[in-house]
Amino acid sequence: MTAPHSGNQLSRLSLFFIVLMLVTCGYFLYWGLGYTHNNHSLLFVLATLFGLFMAFNIGGNDVANSFGTSVGAGTLTIKQALFIAAIFEVSGAVIAGGQVTETIRKGIVDMSQLHMDPMQFVYIMMSALLSAALWLLFASKRGYPVSTTHAIIGGIVGSSITLGILMNGSDSAFGLVHWDQIGEIAISWVLSPLLGGLVSYLLFAAIKKHVLHYNDEAESQLKRIKKEKKKLKAQHKQAFERLSEIQQIAYTGAMARDAHVYVEGDFGPDDLESDYYRSLHEIDQKKQEVGAHRALEHWVPLIAALGAMVISAMLLFKGLKHMNLGLTTLHNYLIMMMIGAAVWMATFIFAKTLKGSSLSQSTYLMFSWMQVFTASGFAFSHGSNDIANAIGPFAAILDVLRTGEVGATAAVPTVAMVAFGIALIVGLWFIGKEVIQTVGHNLTQMHPASGFSAELAAAAVVMVASLMGLPVSSTHILIGAVLGIGLVNKQTNWDLMKPIGLAWIITLPAAALLSAACFMVLRATF
Repeated sequence: MTAPHSGNQLSRLSLFFIVLMLVTCGYFLYWGLGYTHNNHSLLFVLATLFGLFMAFNIGGNDVANSFGTSVGAGTLTIKQALFIAAIFEVSGAVIAGGQVTETIRKGIVDMSQLHMDPMQFVYIMMSALLSAALWLLFASKRGYPVSTTHAIIGGIVGSSITLGILMNGSDSAFGLVHWDQIGEIAISWVLSPLLGGLVSYLLFAAIKKHVLHYNDEAESQLKRIKKEKKKLKAQHKQAFERLSEIQQIAYTGAMARDAHVYVEGDFGPDDLESDYYRSLHEIDQKKQEVGAHRALEHWVPLIAALGAMVISAMLLFKGLKHMNLGLTTLHNYLIMMMIGAAVWMATFIFAKTLKGSSLSQSTYLMFSWMQVFTASGFAFSHGSNDIANAIGPFAAILDVLRTGEVGATAAVPTVAMVAFGIALIVGLWFIGKEVIQTVGHNLTQMHPASGFSAELAAAAVVMVASLMGLPVSSTHILIGAVLGIGLVNKQTNWDLMKPIGLAWIITLPAAALLSAACFMVLRATF
């Protein structure tokens, strides 16, 4: 990946994002001051900066993590990934992510037990946003993909316990936390990468066996046939030169007639007069028997259809679940089957059009298209769900500043979703390169086929785990899927995985400690 500040064009793009972020932030502050009736203006400004900073860091870590496989495989450049992320992440956030966001009052921490002033609640959420953002910034600069969900949960836990200790003492404060859910998060450190790795390993091993290995064998056979053709041509030339002049004239006539028959097609060996064209016909028959594009025409359309159905399921059951489209489960399954059938037909026809092209280039091209599709679907689902890690606490703050009380739910204004979506993309551009490098290159080498396998496996596991209620992290699942690819190829960087695993474990406590400190500062200042 090219660094954002290398080259005039990239510097101009960086400047564009800086201006875009400043304009977005300025407009949102202007809008928000009116929306909150100028209540606690300084707190609102700080909360906005903390919220946008959190969204910025989600872009630099979570979104970069999602696109790491596509950039690492060479399917997308960083600018192309940025373009797709801009469309699908922001669309996911605005279309499907901003209906109604719970304030997390009875989530991981039961805040209803704290009879607190509404402003104390604001300090809790502001501390959570800032602490999670600071931890994500540290992890992103180190190239460690971590869970933004665990970071924000850690932030809320840390500031809530701190307030609980100040109000009621340590015993009741620690009783606010639902430790069984913290235990589920600990389970996810192991369960998520294991599930992602297992599904990715099985999927890519099947693709490697039935498509990549088949194609490698077909290409080696085609190379042998090509050498055989060259050898035949050389032998024919030598034999022709040994003929007398009269024999050469007669043989040339036979060759000309055979060439005409060959061009017209629809002939048998008995229709050929010369030994050269009979031998050439035998070699061409061998080439046809190889069936070089068989895997691309049979297996790849099936794999693409499966991928389309998984991604559409992820969108229907997870990405669009907040929109109340009125679709029953049967409707969703029928939509999935229609999308799968359409993708199967389109991929099969595409494979047919590539029949005369290089086998390796055709394989690369087909899996590149498939990977762009999975990356786009993953981005939309990510934008519609994980943006809540920034917008959820901020929406709760906004609601308290506007109404003066803590509500059970907080509606999210569209302008806030757009502003936070833009912050996501700006974060991806400025601080995403280290995480992309880790996911796309440093853990294992990526090819469009392996990148597609990792993304599809991650999407499938996220989908099934969500439906079953299993405690998993999409970030950890995708890293596990990348490791599964490395195991198939026998080239996994376990030395790099050790600090990443450690970062996963300390994300929640680190964010909690940072949040406790932030809460004390805010409480003392205001």
